[in-house]
Amino acid sequence: METVTAVWAVLAAAVAVIYWFVWVMGAAEIKGKRAVELKMGSITRDKVQDKYKQYWSFFRRPKETASDSTNVPAFVDTFYNLVTDIYEWGWGQSFHFSPSIPGLSHRDATRVHEERAADLIRARPGLKVLDVGCGVGGPMRAIAAHSRANIVGITINEYQVARARAHNRKAGLDSICDVVCGNFLSMPFADSSFDAAYSIEATCHAPKLEDVYHEIYRVLKPGALYVSYEWVTTPLFHADNEEHVDIIQGIERGDALPGLRSHDEIADIAKSVGFEVLDEKDLAKPPAGPWWTRLKMGKIAYWRNHLLVSALTMLRIAPKGVVEVHEMLYETAGHLTRGGETGIFTPMHMILCRKPGTTSAGDSP
Repeated sequence: METVTAVWAVLAAAVAVIYWFVWVMGAAEIKGKRAVELKMGSITRDKVQDKYKQYWSFFRRPKETASDSTNVPAFVDTFYNLVTDIYEWGWGQSFHFSPSIPGLSHRDATRVHEERAADLIRARPGLKVLDVGCGVGGPMRAIAAHSRANIVGITINEYQVARARAHNRKAGLDSICDVVCGNFLSMPFADSSFDAAYSIEATCHAPKLEDVYHEIYRVLKPGALYVSYEWVTTPLFHADNEEHVDIIQGIERGDALPGLRSHDEIADIAKSVGFEVLDEKDLAKPPAGPWWTRLKMGKIAYWRNHLLVSALTMLRIAPKGVVEVHEMLYETAGHLTRGGETGIFTPMHMILCRKPGTTSAGDSP
């Protein structure tokens, strides 16, 4: 009798654990995406594995990817269809890194990093600000709440537009936050229509940085400020070092990047399209704490989530192909961590720019 009772107790505990991780556990930042709700964006269930294979085939050779720039936007869209729900479920609504800050949680450190961008462009009530590559809108909502500026985000992925709008409504910020679907290389906005702009770890997806910078320059009013956090290789990267090359190519393959740029290219590119460069620095340098700490701490969470998505796939709750996508992201996390530890890569090379000219009185940032 005691044996039977013990067996039932173990089974009950197992059911409780499964229920917690599958039906209760939500996103890392704000509960709203549960494991059983994982989708692959707008990709139908029967096409997920095929789309993953197409993506991996395209990005597995970074140099060839960079030369095939016309197809990059479509595959970046595919990438975000594949990873958006996994990012939101396992990481949060802000798809970027931030320096670790003693005494602050990852969520609060992320908010501080985003608010810094708002302060750099002097975002405030009444200004119309562009979020270039907004994802599901985590930074947008933080910056809107901090500055009360009107934020318009653009993302190439329709699924992210729907997610961002839903989060905006839930946060009560839909009156000052809007999202449109479009390619930031050809934005559906009139010339000189924004008072300021920012991009947080987004323009790295552009095959040519000058193309997206040119578009941002076009839609900004004269005198407007623009800040970007760029993914770049640092002065410590050496192209003749096999380990360095392996790390950087691993980052490129797993993050839909058509080739990472060097830190010393960014300012020249900004100037080439007409911007004045006001400031430039690597926000990952001391006294900033390591931005990759959260990735290293996530190994236990990875195995937990890996078992979970595997079980959900076997039960046909999650579409076939989710496991492969999750494995790709874990492998990429390893490359990112090594990039941070060796100091050859930073995801937060900050550049602050200004479009020359002056606006009407009271309109200038």
